[in-house]
Amino acid sequence: MHSTPGDDQHAADCGCPRTADLDGDGIAASSRRTFLHRAGALGAGAAAAGLLTETPAYASTGGAGKGNGGGADDDPYGLTTMVPAPRGTWSPDPENPRFTVVVMPDTQYMFDEDRIHPVPMEASFRYVLDPAGRAGGPDENIVFLAHLGDVTNNGLAEEYAAATKVFDLLDRAGAAYGVLAGNHDVSGTDQRGSTPYLDTFGPARARRTPGYHSSSPDGYNTAHVFTGGGRKWMLLSLDWRLSEQGFAWANAVIADNPTLPVIVTTHEIVGADEDGAASLSAYGQQLWDGLIKDNDQIFLTLNGHYWPPGSTVLKNSAGNDVQLHITNYQDRYYGGAGMIRSYRFDLNRGMVDIATFSPWIRELVEKDEANALAAQELELTSKVDYFSMEIDFDQRFAGFAPVPARKARPARRMLLPGTLAYWRFDDGGAAGSDVAADTVIKDQTGKGNDLVLRSAPGTPAHSLSWTADHHPDQPAHAGLVFAGQGNPVSGSYLQTVDQAPINGETFAHGYTFEAFFKVPSDWDGGRNGWSAMLSRAGSAGQAGKNGPTATAEEPILTLSLSSSIELQWNVYPLNQNGATTAWSHLLQQEQWWHVAVVNDGRISKLYVNGCEEGRNPTSTAVGLTALGMPFLLGGYQWAGAINQVFHGTIGDVRITGRALTPGQFMNA
Repeated sequence: MHSTPGDDQHAADCGCPRTADLDGDGIAASSRRTFLHRAGALGAGAAAAGLLTETPAYASTGGAGKGNGGGADDDPYGLTTMVPAPRGTWSPDPENPRFTVVVMPDTQYMFDEDRIHPVPMEASFRYVLDPAGRAGGPDENIVFLAHLGDVTNNGLAEEYAAATKVFDLLDRAGAAYGVLAGNHDVSGTDQRGSTPYLDTFGPARARRTPGYHSSSPDGYNTAHVFTGGGRKWMLLSLDWRLSEQGFAWANAVIADNPTLPVIVTTHEIVGADEDGAASLSAYGQQLWDGLIKDNDQIFLTLNGHYWPPGSTVLKNSAGNDVQLHITNYQDRYYGGAGMIRSYRFDLNRGMVDIATFSPWIRELVEKDEANALAAQELELTSKVDYFSMEIDFDQRFAGFAPVPARKARPARRMLLPGTLAYWRFDDGGAAGSDVAADTVIKDQTGKGNDLVLRSAPGTPAHSLSWTADHHPDQPAHAGLVFAGQGNPVSGSYLQTVDQAPINGETFAHGYTFEAFFKVPSDWDGGRNGWSAMLSRAGSAGQAGKNGPTATAEEPILTLSLSSSIELQWNVYPLNQNGATTAWSHLLQQEQWWHVAVVNDGRISKLYVNGCEEGRNPTSTAVGLTALGMPFLLGGYQWAGAINQVFHGTIGDVRITGRALTPGQFMNA
């Protein structure tokens, strides 16, 4: 709550007319009525308002449930009438690179003495537990739910008696979740001893949840570990006020798990102004100094307590970003309407997409039962409620969980059956040195398709050099840097020797051409566009190709980059009188790429990083026209003369006389 510790202000009724009791049919609705009867607070007026409805859909007059481990004698408020939900239905995909952590802030106004309104929270939990209802949506793989404290308004046992029945939904489904105490749940530090909060959400309950790791000796702080995207993550549910012992425990549990990224959840760290700019509170500064700044594993903190919502980014002692977010909606209609925030991790994109919405109001809207105020709270889309964070996870976590570099693989492992030529550059000169004029790059197959150096007239020094730079999945950890250009032409390139067997190869039964490459930041479309990484000497005119798609002067085979850095595979098949072309999307500079062109004897497909592109031809293309002339690596001829030399880095190149699957590519 937006208050000082111990504040006991309650939410005021909004006074908004409605046609029905919005939460009259929930799990705790009959429990609420029982509570009111016992308190002597329910009379004819309440019945007329619609509180006394039919038996809730989730209730039963059968035997008592167990709740928080107790029987009927432990349940004086009549809260043990719920039919148990099916157990074990919680089954997120731990390997999926897209997963969601759901956050629920202050729910205190739903559990406030005789004002018990749990249905919004029930709807949020149903949303978390219902993969069928979320199928195909951004939250289809929820791996954890974190409550940010102030579960109740006064920390009373009867308030927890209502709240615990809603959390039983998570328990019965076997869901992974964490709860922590806010200032309306407890007072003092985590050394306060027994409280109704601890009786309800202590270690005995927590250890039954999936991913439970440990609790502090006092029971008020809990560590959880969940799996998302194939890696383990730790989430700490920390008390409203850590004691010296609490700080020691939290630091120790992080130190004992030194490779896990950590999310810290607690009730108070930052507050925000009306523009969403957040800053540390006085206690938040203590957390920053005593826990967060020196633990590089902590990359995200989440808290409630204050409003409005907001965020900030601070640099820790390692110089890395820590995202600090506040999310709290108790000041809004219906005490926040069970609002939840989804943190949608996408490890492939390096993004966390954040959305804020009320599943309960969604249900009301679907049933056409939402009043005017509720309809406005369906989803919050301001810049502080709906936004994205870009995080290079490998880089951010490199200080404590570095991704091991893939080791170089020997050439013999790359010689699949049908390999006709394989060139790699890890047996040359020192990185940064020039490739000597008499250099011969051996064909690793031993078939004699060796490469020799050639240069355009007037080429200056340092036009071709060795480098240790390489694609992270490249077999050889080396490459060649081409400093070529056109307009005017300049640079050095390689070509197969005159007697190389591959010069006459027609690939009539299929083929796979592969290469690793990187385009530098100084690429210029006018000077470097339409240069070939790989081409074949001899023009379409020389080959007698004169169909509508033929250009007499162009080579009979090119794997080129357009002026806007699109890959183009332009070749003259044996069965066509013109050219057939495949294209990629636009590629980025200063990034390593793998390209493969595959033909199964009929259809050609271009792949980038193992992914099939969309601009592939559907016409039948059999084999490749050959004139018995060399292949050029980094060179491109027009009308039989060199007129463009590649500008960029080329890594391993492999040519196979059959169609390979992506799982057989060099980057696989």
